[in-house]
Amino acid sequence: MQYNWSVAIRYWMGVAQREHVRRCVRVGVAQVGPGLRRALEELGEADGLVYYSPRTAPAPDGDRLSAFTAIGRIAVGPAYQEFPGAERPWRRRTEYETDVVEAPIRPLLPVLDFSREHRDWGFRLRAGLFEISRRDFEVIRRQMRRPSADDR
Repeated sequence: MQYNWSVAIRYWMGVAQREHVRRCVRVGVAQVGPGLRRALEELGEADGLVYYSPRTAPAPDGDRLSAFTAIGRIAVGPAYQEFPGAERPWRRRTEYETDVVEAPIRPLLPVLDFSREHRDWGFRLRAGLFEISRRDFEVIRRQMRRPSADDR
Protein backbone atom coordinates (compact mmCIF):
# COMPACT_ATOMS: atom_id res chain seq x y z
CA MET A 1 0.00 0.00 0.00
CA GLN A 2 1.32 3.44 -0.90
CA TYR A 3 0.60 6.49 1.22
CA ASN A 4 0.65 10.20 0.66
CA TRP A 5 3.17 10.96 3.40
CA SER A 6 2.83 14.69 2.93
CA VAL A 7 -0.34 14.54 5.04
CA ALA A 8 1.60 13.35 8.09
CA ILE A 9 2.22 16.17 10.52
CA ARG A 10 4.69 14.48 12.88
CA TYR A 11 6.95 11.45 12.70
CA TRP A 12 7.77 8.94 15.41
CA MET A 13 10.08 6.03 16.17
CA GLY A 14 8.92 3.12 18.28
CA VAL A 15 11.36 0.60 19.71
CA ALA A 16 10.40 -3.06 20.08
CA GLN A 17 11.76 -6.51 19.36
CA ARG A 18 11.07 -7.72 15.79
CA GLU A 19 8.81 -10.55 17.02
CA HIS A 20 6.66 -7.96 18.78
CA VAL A 21 6.63 -5.61 15.77
CA ARG A 22 5.53 -8.39 13.43
CA ARG A 23 2.59 -9.15 15.73
CA CYS A 24 1.62 -5.45 15.69
CA VAL A 25 1.77 -5.33 11.89
CA ARG A 26 -0.40 -8.47 11.62
CA VAL A 27 -3.16 -6.97 13.77
CA GLY A 28 -2.73 -3.38 12.53
CA VAL A 29 -1.76 -1.59 15.72
CA ALA A 30 1.05 0.38 17.27
CA GLN A 31 1.64 -0.85 20.80
CA VAL A 32 3.55 0.47 23.79
CA GLY A 33 3.91 -0.64 27.40
CA PRO A 34 1.56 0.45 30.18
CA GLY A 35 3.75 3.43 31.16
CA LEU A 36 3.72 5.03 27.69
CA ARG A 37 0.03 5.84 27.33
CA ARG A 38 0.59 9.61 27.15
CA ALA A 39 3.30 9.22 24.53
CA LEU A 40 1.03 7.05 22.37
CA GLU A 41 -1.82 9.54 22.74
CA GLU A 42 0.45 12.25 21.30
CA LEU A 43 0.48 10.49 17.96
CA GLY A 44 -2.01 12.13 15.64
CA GLU A 45 -4.08 10.70 12.83
CA ALA A 46 -1.85 10.16 9.76
CA ASP A 47 1.39 10.68 11.72
CA GLY A 48 4.24 8.53 10.43
CA LEU A 49 5.60 5.71 12.60
CA VAL A 50 8.71 3.62 12.07
CA TYR A 51 9.73 0.74 14.34
CA TYR A 52 13.35 0.02 15.23
CA SER A 53 14.13 -3.46 16.57
CA PRO A 54 17.33 -3.97 18.55
CA ARG A 55 16.75 -7.75 18.73
CA THR A 56 14.70 -10.43 16.99
CA ALA A 57 13.00 -11.46 20.27
CA PRO A 58 13.41 -10.62 23.95
CA ALA A 59 16.78 -11.51 25.49
CA PRO A 60 18.27 -13.99 26.08
CA ASP A 61 16.59 -15.85 23.21
CA GLY A 62 16.58 -13.05 20.66
CA ASP A 63 19.52 -12.42 18.41
CA ARG A 64 20.94 -8.91 17.92
CA LEU A 65 19.24 -7.27 14.93
CA SER A 66 19.61 -3.43 15.02
CA ALA A 67 17.25 -2.74 12.11
CA PHE A 68 14.15 -0.80 11.15
CA THR A 69 11.41 -3.41 10.86
CA ALA A 70 8.09 -1.68 10.06
CA ILE A 71 6.78 1.63 8.81
CA GLY A 72 3.26 2.98 8.67
CA ARG A 73 0.91 5.71 9.72
CA ILE A 74 -1.49 6.16 12.61
CA ALA A 75 -5.15 5.55 11.74
CA VAL A 76 -8.25 7.22 13.13
CA GLY A 77 -9.09 6.31 16.71
CA PRO A 78 -7.97 6.78 20.30
CA ALA A 79 -5.41 4.83 22.31
CA TYR A 80 -6.95 1.80 24.01
CA GLN A 81 -6.16 -1.24 26.14
CA GLU A 82 -7.36 -4.61 24.95
CA PHE A 83 -5.97 -7.33 27.21
CA PRO A 84 -6.84 -7.85 30.87
CA GLY A 85 -4.10 -8.82 33.30
CA ALA A 86 -0.83 -7.51 34.62
CA GLU A 87 0.59 -6.49 31.23
CA ARG A 88 -1.94 -4.19 29.66
CA PRO A 89 -0.24 -2.51 26.70
CA TRP A 90 -1.69 0.57 25.04
CA ARG A 91 -2.53 0.41 21.35
CA ARG A 92 -3.47 2.66 18.43
CA ARG A 93 -4.82 1.49 15.10
CA THR A 94 -2.04 1.74 12.53
CA GLU A 95 -1.84 1.15 8.77
CA TYR A 96 1.51 -0.37 7.82
CA GLU A 97 3.23 -0.36 4.45
CA THR A 98 3.44 -3.94 3.26
CA ASP A 99 5.96 -3.55 0.46
CA VAL A 100 9.06 -2.86 2.60
CA VAL A 101 12.14 -4.72 3.77
CA GLU A 102 14.08 -4.47 7.01
CA ALA A 103 16.89 -1.92 6.94
CA PRO A 104 19.95 -2.02 9.20
CA ILE A 105 20.47 1.12 11.29
CA ARG A 106 24.30 1.21 11.18
CA PRO A 107 24.68 2.63 7.62
CA LEU A 108 22.20 5.39 8.47
CA LEU A 109 23.68 6.55 11.78
CA PRO A 110 25.95 9.19 10.19
CA VAL A 111 23.04 10.78 8.28
CA LEU A 112 20.05 10.61 10.64
CA ASP A 113 19.35 13.78 12.63
CA PHE A 114 18.73 11.90 15.87
CA SER A 115 22.09 10.08 15.69
CA ARG A 116 24.43 12.25 13.60
CA GLU A 117 26.92 13.99 15.89
CA HIS A 118 25.31 12.35 18.95
CA ARG A 119 27.51 9.60 20.36
CA ASP A 120 24.82 8.79 22.92
CA TRP A 121 22.03 8.31 20.33
CA GLY A 122 21.23 4.89 21.80
CA PHE A 123 19.87 6.48 24.97
CA ARG A 124 17.00 7.99 22.96
CA LEU A 125 15.91 4.47 22.02
CA ARG A 126 15.35 3.64 25.69
CA ALA A 127 12.33 5.95 25.70
CA GLY A 128 10.47 3.35 23.63
CA LEU A 129 8.67 5.98 21.56
CA PHE A 130 9.98 9.38 20.51
CA GLU A 131 9.54 12.01 17.82
CA ILE A 132 11.93 12.13 14.87
CA SER A 133 12.34 14.62 12.05
CA ARG A 134 10.53 14.32 8.75
CA ARG A 135 13.93 14.06 7.11
CA ASP A 136 14.89 11.05 9.28
CA PHE A 137 11.57 9.40 8.49
CA GLU A 138 12.07 9.86 4.75
CA VAL A 139 15.67 8.57 4.85
CA ILE A 140 14.55 5.44 6.73
CA ARG A 141 11.56 4.98 4.43
CA ARG A 142 13.80 5.09 1.35
CA GLN A 143 16.10 2.47 2.90
CA MET A 144 13.11 0.22 3.60
CA ARG A 145 11.73 0.48 0.07
CA ARG A 146 11.63 -2.95 -1.59
CA PRO A 147 13.98 -2.93 -4.59
CA SER A 148 12.15 -3.00 -7.90
CA ALA A 149 13.18 -5.28 -10.76
CA ASP A 150 14.92 -2.25 -12.33
CA ASP A 151 17.03 -1.77 -9.18
CA ARG A 152 18.43 -5.31 -9.25
